[in-house]
Amino acid sequence: MVDTVARDRLEPGGRPGEPANEPRHDAAETTRASEAGLAAPLLSLRNVRRAYTNTDGGPATEVLRGISLDIAAGEFVAIMGASGSGKSTLMHILGCLDRPTSGHYQFAGHDIAQLGADELAWLRREAFGFVFQGYHLVRSLDALHNVEMPAVYAGASLGERERRAAALLDQLGLADRATFRPGQLSGGQQQRVSIARALMNGGHVILADEPTGALDSRSGAEVVALLRELADAGHTVILITHDRAVAAQARRIVEIRDGQIVSDNGVRAPVAPNAPRTMIPASLDPRRFRAAMAAGIAHTARPWTDMREAFAAAWTVMWTNRFRTALTLLGIIIGVASVIVMLAIGAGTQQKVIAKIASFGTNRLYVVPGGDVSRGPGGVLTEADVRTIRQIPHVTTATPILRNKVTLRAGNVDSFVNVMAVNTDARRALNWNVARGLFFTDQDERNLATVILLGKKTRERMFGDANPLGAYVLVNNVPFQVIGELEEKGATSGDADDDDVVLIPYATGARRVLGTMNLNWITVLVDDIDNAEAVTKQIGDALEATHRVRDFRVYNRAASLRAQTETQQTMTIMLGLVAAISLLVGGIGVMNIMLVTVKERTREIGIRMAAGARQRDIQRQFLTEAITVTLVGGLAGVLIGVAIGLALLHWEVPIIFSVRAMLGAFACALVTGLVFGFMPARQAARLDPVTALASD
Repeated sequence: MVDTVARDRLEPGGRPGEPANEPRHDAAETTRASEAGLAAPLLSLRNVRRAYTNTDGGPATEVLRGISLDIAAGEFVAIMGASGSGKSTLMHILGCLDRPTSGHYQFAGHDIAQLGADELAWLRREAFGFVFQGYHLVRSLDALHNVEMPAVYAGASLGERERRAAALLDQLGLADRATFRPGQLSGGQQQRVSIARALMNGGHVILADEPTGALDSRSGAEVVALLRELADAGHTVILITHDRAVAAQARRIVEIRDGQIVSDNGVRAPVAPNAPRTMIPASLDPRRFRAAMAAGIAHTARPWTDMREAFAAAWTVMWTNRFRTALTLLGIIIGVASVIVMLAIGAGTQQKVIAKIASFGTNRLYVVPGGDVSRGPGGVLTEADVRTIRQIPHVTTATPILRNKVTLRAGNVDSFVNVMAVNTDARRALNWNVARGLFFTDQDERNLATVILLGKKTRERMFGDANPLGAYVLVNNVPFQVIGELEEKGATSGDADDDDVVLIPYATGARRVLGTMNLNWITVLVDDIDNAEAVTKQIGDALEATHRVRDFRVYNRAASLRAQTETQQTMTIMLGLVAAISLLVGGIGVMNIMLVTVKERTREIGIRMAAGARQRDIQRQFLTEAITVTLVGGLAGVLIGVAIGLALLHWEVPIIFSVRAMLGAFACALVTGLVFGFMPARQAARLDPVTALASD
């Protein structure tokens, strides 16, 4: 059974993650590399020592005390010793999970001390396969994905690694357990899964640390038999055990005690012409080791594949811890929804205020008689000034206004009201539309027609709910016919109530009612609010030139509107910032949960590092998990924010949704995940593999 596995691993270019552009090596070249490996030891230790610093400040504890050991390719070696003898520490050094304090360790003739973190990760996934006493399977993954793990970090395609993992599970008798998680498997089955994982990238050197320690005698015997089959198939097998009966299954027994080798039977597998090929590929040939390593480190999955794998792993973790994930999402959801709703309310309120102001004119200027100094000349505005203003660029229209109090009588109802004598341009200049009836015309102006339009409040006071159109009223005892009613504009204060007013033609008012041509003010309409300041200056200059004195004032209503708009915008921003605080709190929650997650999954991190994960792989995985949480929370927050906004619209709260605000809130959520997830991800990536594997 395992012979078939071994033969599958020997196919040229068949290792998952092997660069597509590397030259293919035939069996003869692989055999030559293997023979070279037997001539020069594959693993060589010289006077290796390992000491651990005591955290309480005491002297360092020396676990290995000058180990010298050579292991050739294809050997089946048992390293035997009692608990605390240093055999597991030796295995960690052999498997490049740990470094010696002093001494030299060479793999394929190359000094391991010269290799960086990424190079050691490549060597672990290229050369080694680990089988641990505690199985060390990732509990959130099923058997198939646990086996696939080394190939993921080797950059193998999804289809290729699924086929290889399924084949390995099938050949190890676990085809019907591929979708089972570790908690659903027996101890023997879990250990078989770990052996399949060790073989996923070839398993050229199998390091088995007490593989039978947690198994019953029958399962333990099956695991040892599997290791013998792997050794017979040409794998280099290093078995760590305290059991002499298990060690006796190996061809060579090295006994270690108190960190020193006390015996070595020195038995080697003979190199005969008909001996099985060893499992060392050409990539581990000392003559091309460095080049193969450089190519292997450079060869990873495509960015999209990396991203897909990271998000798939993150989603699995989130789904496994659904309740905790939901609590974490809540902070992001509240933050995003708050930002969207608050900005929508702010924008809606701002538009409502601006619309209210707009009913009184936004791009209007007002020219009134009287100088800037109270003791200065009073000044007079005339129709000639209106004509002068109309000649100024960007002026749409200039409207003369005569205003005074008059006595208005309808039947037996008298009222003292404001009358405004205006021309036909007033309809546009003053934004005064007719609710019913007609506005007077230029012909009415020329004919001094006695026609009148009533404001809403004036009509209610004089006629109640009756339709006033066609009725006659007396304005200072001059009969006028009602031809229209003005739209409601809303009251302001005092005499400025624009709904308690009547309008009459300018010429009629000047000559037949008010008896004066001196204007109360001139209303100027500017084509664009951005031109208001320039037009204000030009009006001042032009009128000063004709009056020869500055006996007037020009009020820029647009400037006032702009100031009020900026105030509203500031208030909207303040609302958004207040809401963003909840998003910040949600981000802190993400960081807190991620820190807890790193602590809880420390062993998983060690397992992934043993399978060949680089520091950046670990960092990317945990960072992706944080981003995934905020991505889901951001999307949910947008939907909930829109739902709350629609509900507020139903209750007639002014709401204006902004796509930019939604995208901004969503982007902020992603940035929050990136920023607050970086520290936990970096902490996870910097964990020591041995310390991580030993965690509870």
